[in-house]
Amino acid sequence: MTKCSLIVIGSELTRGIIADKHGQLVSREMTHIGVHMSQIVALPDDGSITSVLHALKKSNDIIIVTGGLGPTQDDMTRRCIADVFGTELVRDDECFAELRKRVGEDKALGANEKQAYIPRGFTVMRNPNGTAPGFYGFDEGTFVFALPGPPREMEPMFYSYVLPKVKDLLDIRDSERYEYTSFITAEARLEELTERYAKVDWGTRFQDYRISLYASCDDKTYLDNAIAELKSELGPCRIVDGNTSALVILTDLLKERGLKISVAESCTGGLLSSLLTSQPGSSEYFLGSVVSYDPSVKMGILGVRGETIERVGVVSDECATEMADGVREKCLSDYAVSVTGVAGPSESEGKKVGTVCFGFSSKERESAAFTLHFTSWGRESIRRKASVTAMLFLYLYIKGYDIVKISREWTNI
Repeated sequence: MTKCSLIVIGSELTRGIIADKHGQLVSREMTHIGVHMSQIVALPDDGSITSVLHALKKSNDIIIVTGGLGPTQDDMTRRCIADVFGTELVRDDECFAELRKRVGEDKALGANEKQAYIPRGFTVMRNPNGTAPGFYGFDEGTFVFALPGPPREMEPMFYSYVLPKVKDLLDIRDSERYEYTSFITAEARLEELTERYAKVDWGTRFQDYRISLYASCDDKTYLDNAIAELKSELGPCRIVDGNTSALVILTDLLKERGLKISVAESCTGGLLSSLLTSQPGSSEYFLGSVVSYDPSVKMGILGVRGETIERVGVVSDECATEMADGVREKCLSDYAVSVTGVAGPSESEGKKVGTVCFGFSSKERESAAFTLHFTSWGRESIRRKASVTAMLFLYLYIKGYDIVKISREWTNI
């Protein structure tokens, strides 16, 4: 039986500051393809990986190491792997060129240059999500893979390089793999929903603001029916084909139609605006926003009527509608979206945490608003869900859908 061990590097892990997110993922995927996970070891950034690697090489066919590939003095993984595998570190010209392009000529030299060094004879694993590439190599019957520690860098690299390479080593031939993107639904709940389709081999990968859903099945018709049923059960835009994001779905439409939008935020505290301006060229579609926590700002700047707030409060469809209308008129945008709700207990207004109201305004069609009740996993989870929801429903609103009706179809949120 093929044996594998995982070494997770990071003093913040061993001190209990953050929780390990790699053990479950690696164990699940390796076990699924018939690899026995013999150990998962968490180590601080102190060089102790050297002795552990020596020991694990004697009893494992595969060793996966995450973390310790950065530019600081305590990032020792590449040096330790080179020493244990009896080789030297050499600068990879392509890696250095990518680093220079990403951080600039001046910053690419000095400490950062360290990230372009790879053990001689090892193969580079490109990292489009960060500055530190990964690498893998073979010695005396053992493969070792080194990946960066941040999940948003490690997970794509694991699925793009490590898992395919291990399957190739074991001569495992997959059915064709299809990728979908899921929004709002929790990963555990998504796995529960997919378990009913026993003929499909499912996989999930949690990412920022979305979950990638992978599916393989020898019967494509069965898979298509399963995906169609999931889409119908969860509601429009909750599962979409391919690898994408709510931001890309919305902004592609805005750029295609040459539209300008504005935003009024309360409980999201500027997160939605931050996402909308995170892409290069966001000035093509984004005019501005108002973050209005206090009712006086909603009334004084956005024009929300005092009688509306007095009668129904700020967490209401009426308030959301007036916020959206107000910011659109202030910014002279084609469309506007507003978000107001309860992200934490201190903002309850007598309403349940996770209650969020969305308003939509347009020069061309009637304003619309609705309320959703999100399952709360903390303040940040509500802010994230609300921001993603606002982008998806603004897309649907622009496309002319009845978004109030669609909002009633969303389940498991």
